[in-house]
Amino acid sequence: MIIFKLLRYKNFLSSGNTFTEVDFTRTKSTLVVGHNGAGKSTMLDALSFGLFGKPHRRISKAQLVNSINQKQALVEVEFTIGRSNFKLIRGIKPNIFEIWKDHKMINQSSHAMEYQKILEQNILKLNHKSFHQVVVLGSSSFIPFMQLNAGHRRDVIEDLLDINIFSKMNVILKEKNSTLKDKASTIVNNIELCKTKIEQHSKYIRDIAALTTENKKKYEKQIQSADLKIQKLQENNNMLTNELDAFGDIDLTSLQNKKNDVITYRAEQKQELKTVAKRGLFLQSNDECPTCEQPIQNKDKLVFDTKNQAYQIESTLKLIESSYIEVEAEMQKLQETIAIVNGKTSTINSNNREIQSLNQSNNDLRSYLNEEVSTDLNVARKELEDITNDKEDLIEEKLKVTEQINYNGVIAEMLRDTGIKTKIIKQYLPAINKLVNQHLQVLDFFVSFDLDESFQETIRSRFRDDFTYESFSEGEKQRIDLSLLFTWRQIAKMKNSVSTNLLILDETFDSSLDHDGVENLLKILNTLGEDTNTFIISHKGDILDGKFDSKIEFVKERNFSKMKI
Repeated sequence: MIIFKLLRYKNFLSSGNTFTEVDFTRTKSTLVVGHNGAGKSTMLDALSFGLFGKPHRRISKAQLVNSINQKQALVEVEFTIGRSNFKLIRGIKPNIFEIWKDHKMINQSSHAMEYQKILEQNILKLNHKSFHQVVVLGSSSFIPFMQLNAGHRRDVIEDLLDINIFSKMNVILKEKNSTLKDKASTIVNNIELCKTKIEQHSKYIRDIAALTTENKKKYEKQIQSADLKIQKLQENNNMLTNELDAFGDIDLTSLQNKKNDVITYRAEQKQELKTVAKRGLFLQSNDECPTCEQPIQNKDKLVFDTKNQAYQIESTLKLIESSYIEVEAEMQKLQETIAIVNGKTSTINSNNREIQSLNQSNNDLRSYLNEEVSTDLNVARKELEDITNDKEDLIEEKLKVTEQINYNGVIAEMLRDTGIKTKIIKQYLPAINKLVNQHLQVLDFFVSFDLDESFQETIRSRFRDDFTYESFSEGEKQRIDLSLLFTWRQIAKMKNSVSTNLLILDETFDSSLDHDGVENLLKILNTLGEDTNTFIISHKGDILDGKFDSKIEFVKERNFSKMKI
C-alpha cells in the first residue's frame, strides 16, 4: 500500500518562492477551500506533476512555472511503501528528476522516460491514468472511467487487478517470437545457400573429372594471349613514360607567385595614382591651404610635377598590364601541359592495373594446371561433405526453432486479452458490479449497473428499462463516477496492487450533486477506514464547514497563493 505523507512545492503555478507544504496524514478528512484562482487545485496539479511529470489539468509544462519568478519551480512528494521511504524531487528551470529510496538516490537512467518507467512500473505500480481513477475524482480535465474507451478501461482494470504483468509477458513473448522468426528465416536462407554450394561443388567435381588435354590446351592458349597483351601494354607504358620525361619539371607555383606579385604591384600603383590625382585636383581647385590659410607657394610648379608624376605612374601601369598578360598566357600554356601529363599518367596507371589483373589470372591458371587433378578432387569432395553436414545441422536447427515458435504461439494465445486475463477479470466482475451497485444505492440512485467482459456497461432501471451512461443527467453520471471510484479503491485494497491512503475529490461537491447526493456522499466518506486520508477541494466552505476533521484555506497575497490551516 502506498502511504502518501507530504507534498511540498514552490514557484509552481501561483505559488511563490516559499514552500507550500501539505501533510496528507495529519487528519482523516480535510476540507480545502478558497476563492477561484487562489490555488486550491494547484496542490493536485503539483502532486500529479511530482509523480508523473504532468499536471492533473491540461496545462503545458512551460505554464507550470510561476509567471512572476519564472524559474526554480520545484515539487517534492514523500511516501512510504511497506518499510521503504521514498522521496520524489521534480523541477523546472532547471529540470530536475530524482527518485530517493531510504535517503539514497536511485541511479538515474540515461533517459528521463526510462527513469519514469522505473517509478511507475517498479515502485508506484500505477500510471497517470490509474492514479486518476483510484485517487482523484475531479471536474477539470479528469476523464471518468465511463468516458474512457474500451482499451483504456481495460488498462485501468488490469492495473487494479495487477494482471498487466501478462501484457508485459506478451510483449516480451512477441519480441522473442520475432527474434525466433528472424532466426528461422536466416536458417532457411542458409539452407538454400548450402544447396547452392552443393550444386556448385558437385559441378566443380564433375568438371575436374572431365578435364582433358584439350581443356589444358585451351587454358595454355589463354595464358599466351594474356602474355601477349601484357607485352603490348608494357610497350605502351614505356612510350608514354618517355613522352612524360620530355616535358621535364613543371613549376606552376613560381608562375603563380609571379602573377601574385604583379597583381600586388598593380594595386599599389593604382592606389598611388589615386593619391596623385587627388592632390592634382586639390591644387587646381584651391589657391590657399585650408589648414593654415596661407597662399600656396609655387602652385604652377606643383601642378606640373603632379601631372608629370601621374603620367609616369600610368606608363608603369601599362608595363604591369603587359607583364600580367604574359604571365597569364604562360600559366594557360602550362596548365594545358599539365592536363596532357595527367592524361598520360592516368593511361599508364590504367595499363598497370590491367597488367596486374592479367598476371593474377595467368598465375591462377598456371597454378590450376600444375596441380594434380586427384588432389583437387579430394579437396572438393571433402568440402562437399562438410557443406552437406552443415545443411543437415541447419535442417535440425530449423525444426527446433519451428517447434519453439509453435510452442510460443500457444503461450501467446493464453496471454492475449481473451486468455488468462479474461478469466481473471471474469472472477472479479461480479464483485466489481456488486460494489458499484451498493454505492449507487447509498447515493440514492436505484439502478442495476453491470460491466461485461469487454467493459461495456448495461444499466437497467427498476422497470428493467435499458440505459447507457450518456443517457443520464450530469448529477446521475456523477453518482456512477463516484460509485466506480470507491469500487476501484476497494478492489485495489483487495488486490493490494495500487492501494493507497489518499483520496482527493476536486470540486465534486460543487458540481451536479443535489442536497441528498451531498449527504449521501458524506455518508460514504465517513465509512472509509482509518487508513484513508480524504481531501475535499470545494467552493462550498460555508455548507461543508464542520463536516470534516480539518480545514485548509488558500488565499492570494501579493499575487502569490498562500495556505492557511
